[in-house]
Amino acid sequence: MSRELSAGRLLLASPDLLDPNFVDTVVLLLDVNDEGALGVVLNRPTALPVSEVLGEWGEVVEEPEVLFQGGPVATDGALAVALASPGGEHAAGFRPLWDRVGLLDLDTPRELVDGTVDRLRIFAGYAGWGAGQLQAEIAEGSWYVVPSRVEDVFLGDTHDLRRRVLRRQPGELAFHATRPADPELN
Repeated sequence: MSRELSAGRLLLASPDLLDPNFVDTVVLLLDVNDEGALGVVLNRPTALPVSEVLGEWGEVVEEPEVLFQGGPVATDGALAVALASPGGEHAAGFRPLWDRVGLLDLDTPRELVDGTVDRLRIFAGYAGWGAGQLQAEIAEGSWYVVPSRVEDVFLGDTHDLRRRVLRRQPGELAFHATRPADPELN
């Protein structure tokens, strides 16, 4: 298992991570630098339709067309993760992160975005770590660091995303996909 931290990597909560903000989560890293790390939780959809909060953006987001709870920080703000159309990586308001995935500035006029983005998901809030904090949590066994796939970011039904990502990992990590939520019940 590679422990390399960079935009586009996934953090999978280990069974040892008991913080209710992150139990059973899959976090997509959006930025990692010397000052810390930032990501969004991919598997916490809310019941709130994007259209109720962000109007016409609700028409272009991926199914389900709801806000996702991106994390416990700045929950009154929104981050939009998008898959650029081929050639759309340099469109107005788009900041590439890896491959054709990047952040979309929601203040960009919608008409400038039309035709430049294939997929879009909007997150309320984010997960953040200070300098060295995430590395310490990984060292203590709270997170597994694994590669992502574009479909992980935009999956329609995210309830078993963590198990699906674990299942495709090499070696012992795949075993954790079959582990019961409460080993005492086994």
